[in-house]
Amino acid sequence: MPSGLIALALGGFGIGLTEFLIAGLLPQVASSFAVSEATAGWLISGYALSVAIGAIALTAATARLPRKQVLVGLVVLFVIGNLMSAVAPSYPVMLSGRIVAALCHGSFFGIGSLVARSLVAPEKKSRAVAVMFAGLTVANVLGVPFGALVGERWGWRAAFWAVTAIGVLALAGIVALVPGGAGEAGPAAVKGPADPVPAGGLRDQLRAFRSRQVWLTLTATALSYGGMFGAFSYIAYTFTEVGGFSSEDVAWLLMVYGAGLVVGNLVGGRAADQDRDRTLVLAPLGLTITLVVFGLLAASATASVVLVFLMGVTGFASVPGMITRVTDFAHGAALAASANVSASNIGNALGAWLGGLAITAGLGYTSPLYVGAGICLISVVVMAVAARQARSPAQQPDHVG
Repeated sequence: MPSGLIALALGGFGIGLTEFLIAGLLPQVASSFAVSEATAGWLISGYALSVAIGAIALTAATARLPRKQVLVGLVVLFVIGNLMSAVAPSYPVMLSGRIVAALCHGSFFGIGSLVARSLVAPEKKSRAVAVMFAGLTVANVLGVPFGALVGERWGWRAAFWAVTAIGVLALAGIVALVPGGAGEAGPAAVKGPADPVPAGGLRDQLRAFRSRQVWLTLTATALSYGGMFGAFSYIAYTFTEVGGFSSEDVAWLLMVYGAGLVVGNLVGGRAADQDRDRTLVLAPLGLTITLVVFGLLAASATASVVLVFLMGVTGFASVPGMITRVTDFAHGAALAASANVSASNIGNALGAWLGGLAITAGLGYTSPLYVGAGICLISVVVMAVAARQARSPAQQPDHVG
């Protein structure tokens, strides 16, 4: 894999840390600024909302700019946002820093995925995207404990200084290691007939959304994420109230889940390069089965450990393939790649809401697992329909208008 992918993965790692570490720092931040826990919680929810908005807005605004130049600008924005958080004299400045950092999140992964796939041969494009996303999945494992550890020893500001430093390293790596034309048309030596031709201006970007396959893929993305997040949002309650774990056990159990994400990302990328549509049907199907079995065996501590790992594996195995699929049918439109990130965040919100409704209705702390399984099953159906329709020559990526 080209060295440029390592720089992209480092950027993904830094962005992932920014997203996840705050969960372990909220008590310190709330105490430091003398705000309530609910107010401090906006540092998480405000970030998520800004990700969904920024993914579309920034990608649309930079549609005609060279993609490497855009990536550099996005990482600069990331560094500025975290620097604002590190030196914030007040809560509003802290929240502003979180919003600034979040704005680059969706566009970085959307545009970065196009750059990543342009650095390798077409038959390795999903694996290349998986390598870039490996930084995000590793951050999922390390984010909360990293924030808690650094915050406990040196204060919460030190955690944001560390992430700022990672952003500077990623910025230097992208400038030095990512080719200047990466993501524009792809190196001639590795470009193949299946690779999309990147769209130009905003009008060209929007034209990509005429494709039914783009919409089906975005829908499948939202549903697969929604199914996983519907279960994951309340997994701590499942562990403690059903599985008999202590609250102290939740941290390492979440690390087991995060390890599953890392494995699922890499295995899913390789599998998608072999047979993408089959992978995108089997992965959410595997997650559906995992969540149902988890619901049935949640009272068993041993089964819970195994199943939360499998939940991570099957939950993230579809991510690289979904991204390359939507960009293939969108003719390489960066806006479609970023829309995929927004779709995942919409799915997260939907899944968490439905899971919460199930608990409120008195269905118990295993009910979000079954809700998530139901959402994932719909994703399987949508993806199966998309795969069936894509077999038509008129629906192939090179023919989508």
